[in-house]
Amino acid sequence: MRTALLIYLAGVLIGLWKVDAPGVRRVALAMAWPLGVVAAVITVAILLTAALVLFPLVAAMAGIGGLLAWKYFA
Repeated sequence: MRTALLIYLAGVLIGLWKVDAPGVRRVALAMAWPLGVVAAVITVAILLTAALVLFPLVAAMAGIGGLLAWKYFA
């Protein structure tokens, strides 16, 4: 958790330094930068779910791959 907080704070500091916006907007943009990462993760999850529904063979292969990875790497 401490590492994640340090990464977040580093991003906030870089955002405060590099963002070309006045006062309050600069702080708001710097504080909100992790939302972009969350949005990207959600988008990829939705696309993967749609691919699994549209292509059942891919879903079966992904399931088998997940089970094998769990068995051998967990």
